Amino acid sequence: MATTEAIATGEGQEAAALLERTRETVNPELRRTVESLPGSMRRVAMYHFGWEHADGTPAAGNAGKAIRPALVLAAAQALQGQGHGHGQASGGQVGDAVRAAAAVELAHNFTLLHDDVIDKDTRRRGRATAWTVFGIPDAIITGDAMMALALRLLAEDPHPASAEASARLAACVIELCAGQQADCAFEQRAYVSLDECLTMATAKTGALLGCACALGALYAGAGPDEADAMDAFGREAGLAFQLIDDLIGIWGDPGHTGKPAGADLLARKKSLPVVAALTSGTEAGEELAALYAGPMSGDDVRKAADAVDRAGGRDWAQAHAADRMGRAVQQLSRAVPDLGAAGGLLALAEFVTRRTR
Repeated sequence: MATTEAIATGEGQEAAALLERTRETVNPELRRTVESLPGSMRRVAMYHFGWEHADGTPAAGNAGKAIRPALVLAAAQALQGQGHGHGQASGGQVGDAVRAAAAVELAHNFTLLHDDVIDKDTRRRGRATAWTVFGIPDAIITGDAMMALALRLLAEDPHPASAEASARLAACVIELCAGQQADCAFEQRAYVSLDECLTMATAKTGALLGCACALGALYAGAGPDEADAMDAFGREAGLAFQLIDDLIGIWGDPGHTGKPAGADLLARKKSLPVVAALTSGTEAGEELAALYAGPMSGDDVRKAADAVDRAGGRDWAQAHAADRMGRAVQQLSRAVPDLGAAGGLLALAEFVTRRTR
């Protein structure tokens, strides 16, 4: 698979194997749950996950990299490796967290369906986005249904940690929506500070990765302190993930991203490297501000990418991603003092901060 090929070298081999195992383990539960949707919503969801073509015929599919469900299972494995089994969820196995992993992936895809509408993105995972095929109302409604499915999965799960997991996921989605709202508001503002942008990115991306890690900890029988430490690990790693994602949004290869080159610049999004450049006080930053003040052509996108680079936005984002990963490991050590037991989590963190597409 393309996602495996992208990381199947060096240290990425462990992450590749973990992601592949996660897909094999979680996708049957994910698909079973999606197939429970009524008629038209099921059709949109099956298309979005790549399991069907727009006409409902079977497709080979690309349901995504499965990073978030992999974090759930890897966190559960790490905490059980430390001998955790105390608390109300004691005695569980990693396999018990499959429903929680599927719930996190459903919540993630709820955001993707809505984000594609908000951002007017026409391509995802190498194919037309759901809203361009089925219309905006059906895409939004199906996203809403996916979020309801996620909470239903947890509500029906007999695992002792399911109630706390459901509460954490619901709170996370509210925070995530606040981050998305801030992101949209930034597009209408001439000036956005770097601190505001970092806060937004932590909510929009870090919150769900943190929640995924916390849910894995809870399903392993860890207590609230360990779950909070795992949440903090995921948040820091999530911010590093967003920084790299923002770089890919400017300089990523369309053949691998499935989106046009410089798509974020064309939409004049105030991503982290862009805001770092705009607030740099440099001549290149002023050039970028002038380009962002009006509609962008293809040539303007190339000029804007060059301006971000010359203003230091690219270097800042790369350095800050590395710094955030350092903080993430510190948080992880609070929950898993023996980091040797957290190999899966560290491999995933390495993947999300070193990927180039």
